[in-house]
Amino acid sequence: MNFQKIGLDLLKIQNIFITSLRNASKKTGGSTKNKKGHARPKHRGWKVQDGHHVSAGTILATQLTPRFHPGANVGFGRDGTLFALEHGKVYVTCEKIYPNFEHSWVQKHYADRSNQTIYKKFFNVIPSKQENVFKLVDEC
Repeated sequence: MNFQKIGLDLLKIQNIFITSLRNASKKTGGSTKNKKGHARPKHRGWKVQDGHHVSAGTILATQLTPRFHPGANVGFGRDGTLFALEHGKVYVTCEKIYPNFEHSWVQKHYADRSNQTIYKKFFNVIPSKQENVFKLVDEC
């Protein structure tokens, strides 16, 4: 066996691999979803429409400024989220509000509307099963 011939053959094989090495034609790119300056939308607003049936704890609306107000059987979260406190049917009404203009939060949002009548949407949840419970207001 000729070791020189084997060594030459190995050199030829190495040269073939070295010359046939190919680089990538494009750089690998990162995800385009996470580009800076393009925040993901928060999808605020109505979550449940008027007339739909909801269960307790269902989110009815999300908001940053006070667009919607809680009515009967509706809770108000720290971030302005409205949620159902009981099972029932959702009713959205438009009603007058009488804000306390001495409160700092009210001054911040309604300062320019102090002499106007302000209407806002109220979310109400009417329980599905109405029980025969009532309060006696006045005896005849």
